[in-house]
Amino acid sequence: MDEIRQRKLEDQIREELSSLILSGEVKDPRVGPFTSLTRVEAARDLSYARVYVSSFAAATIPVAASDSTAPVGKGTGEGKARADPESEALDAAVAGLNHAAGFMQARLARRIHTRLTPKLQFIADRGIREGLAMNERIKGLFT
Repeated sequence: MDEIRQRKLEDQIREELSSLILSGEVKDPRVGPFTSLTRVEAARDLSYARVYVSSFAAATIPVAASDSTAPVGKGTGEGKARADPESEALDAAVAGLNHAAGFMQARLARRIHTRLTPKLQFIADRGIREGLAMNERIKGLFT
């Protein structure tokens, strides 16, 4: 498949799945209104698609407050951060979307007309939050 056509199809898949979430067709209570789909990576033959999920509510909370609650692991030399509520909410939303993946795939098949409808796999995308955390750390260096 042509690379340009594949990118357009991935964007169309993202838009259609987002509209399913926003219209309330996904009735899982774990999937909230602040759940957004950041990108879709489909296989060249459209047999599967990885859908990356982010949460706007999780990205707006400052990370500096959650970093202070991270205990340092004893004996291993590495720190292990406790799961914060925003991260847990994102994981719950991903679990809800993975639970509704079959339903969403069937609805997607009705809306886009391709030979194959990709099998959907939802993955948590924490890149936005990590980017905001990095910006806060950089600001801290200059103040």
